[in-house]
Amino acid sequence: MDNRTTNEKASSLRWKILRRALLSRSSPPHPGNLISSSEMQKCFYSCTFLFLSFFFADEQSQMITKSISRRTGHGFNLILSHVIADSSSSTRDARVCYTLPIPGAPQLFLTQRVDNRADLSDFEICNRYNIDNTGLVCNWPSEDVLAHYCLSHADIFRSKKVIELGSGYGLAGFAIAAATEASEVVISDGNPQVVDYTQRNIEANSGAFGNTVVKSMTLHWNQEDTSNIADSFDIIIASDCTFFKDFHRDLARIVKHLLSKAGSSEAIFLSPKRGNSLDLFLEVAKENSLHFSVMENYDEEVWKRHKGFLNEDRDSWPSYDKGHSYPLLIRITL
Repeated sequence: MDNRTTNEKASSLRWKILRRALLSRSSPPHPGNLISSSEMQKCFYSCTFLFLSFFFADEQSQMITKSISRRTGHGFNLILSHVIADSSSSTRDARVCYTLPIPGAPQLFLTQRVDNRADLSDFEICNRYNIDNTGLVCNWPSEDVLAHYCLSHADIFRSKKVIELGSGYGLAGFAIAAATEASEVVISDGNPQVVDYTQRNIEANSGAFGNTVVKSMTLHWNQEDTSNIADSFDIIIASDCTFFKDFHRDLARIVKHLLSKAGSSEAIFLSPKRGNSLDLFLEVAKENSLHFSVMENYDEEVWKRHKGFLNEDRDSWPSYDKGHSYPLLIRITL
C-alpha cells in the first residue's frame, strides 16, 4: 500500500469501498432502488461490512479493509459461540449456539444472517421506516459486552420487567431471559426484519426461559402511540445505540417514557464514544431531565481485554480503537 493510501482518512476509504460495492451490484437504475445520501449514511456500516469480503479479493483492498474496519470476527469474545450446520436454514441464515458463562445456564440457539448476505430490499426497508440496518449484520462487540455485564449482575434483573432497545439479534435480552429470573423481557427493534428473527428465536428457545415471559416488539423511538408500554419497565438495556445523532432526541424521549416512575428504575447503556456522538447524546439526555453516570472501568475482564487489544493482542483486532470500539457504561435514571 503506498503512502497516499496509508495517509487517506479512514472515513474516505470506507466511502470508496461502499461506492465500489454498490456499483459492482448495480443494474439499470430503477426509481424504487434509489437510496438517498442520508439513508445511505444510516445504512453505511451494515452494507459496507456485508459487501467487503465478497467483492474485494485483491491484496490492496484486503489491506485497506483490515486497517479501517471497525468490525471484528469475535469482538471481546465474552460469550462463546459457534455456528451449527443446519440444512433447514436458508442460504443467507446461520444458526449460532451461544454458551452463557454461568454454571447450569441453558445454551441459546439464535438464527441470524450469514456475513456477506444482503438484498436491496434491506435498504428499501431502511428508507421506508427511517431506520438503520446494522442490526441485521451481526451481534456487535458492544452487545457481547452488554450480555456479559448483565450476566455478571444477574441479581439486579430478578423479578424485574426489562426491555432491550435497538436490540439487533438481542443476545443480551436473550441472556437475561435465560439466566436471571427476570419476570418479563421485551426484545425490541425498529427494523421489522430484525423483529422477525427475534420472534423466531424466542419460539426456538422457549424452553430456556423458565417462568420469564419473553416477547418481541417492533418499536420506533419516535412513535407516538406507546401508551400501552409507558411507565412500564424497571430496567432498559441498550448497546451502541447512541451512534446516529439524528436519533438522539427520540432515544432520550423513549427512555424517559418507558422507565417506571414507581420505585428505582434505570437504563443501562454500553456505548463507545464514537467521536462526539455519545457526548452529544448525554447533552440531550440532560435536556430531557435524565440523570446519568459514565464509567470507563466497570468490569475487570472487559478492561483486561480492552488493554490487550491496545497492546499485546493487537493482531486479533487490528483496527481496535478505544474511541470507536470500547463501550463505556452509562447508567441513566429519572
